[in-house]
Amino acid sequence: MNYLHIDKCSISNGQGIRVVLWTAGCTLECKGCHNPQAQDFNAGVPLTEETVQYLFSLLDKDYTWGLTLSGGHPLDPLNVPDVYDLVKRIKEKFPDKTIWIYTGYTWEELLEPDKQQAFEIVKMCDVLVDGRFILDQRDITLAFRGSSNQRIINIPRSITENKVVLWEVNKPKK
Repeated sequence: MNYLHIDKCSISNGQGIRVVLWTAGCTLECKGCHNPQAQDFNAGVPLTEETVQYLFSLLDKDYTWGLTLSGGHPLDPLNVPDVYDLVKRIKEKFPDKTIWIYTGYTWEELLEPDKQQAFEIVKMCDVLVDGRFILDQRDITLAFRGSSNQRIINIPRSITENKVVLWEVNKPKK
């Protein structure tokens, strides 16, 4: 899997100070995409073990709340194997850090049998921003998303309660 960029200290891609990995590749081609250069799977550079160790070093900072996976599309079928391995390793090494993940799929689409591997990734994450960007529903006043159809979902509660539970602002961990 390729990635385009790593933000070391972002406050606009999830709650708190976050590391953001911008994955390459997306087949959804949303009209008005804010990151069209990320649609190409060959863009950027390969995610290597050296890159993963660099991510670990950034996540090891006390002030870093966690990792956000964006793109491109981290849950595109071509990215799923590498994203699964990365998320698994991060959860094992940093169990108290949160993982936010962006996807053009809806929660309901992720429950379909052909998206089972992608949903395995989602289950290891804390917050899901779901749904395709819809230009006609663009709303720059929304936190952490670009169009009003997109939801910010509390993954653990949604799994436990077997329904979509929207995320609420959390207080910083001490």
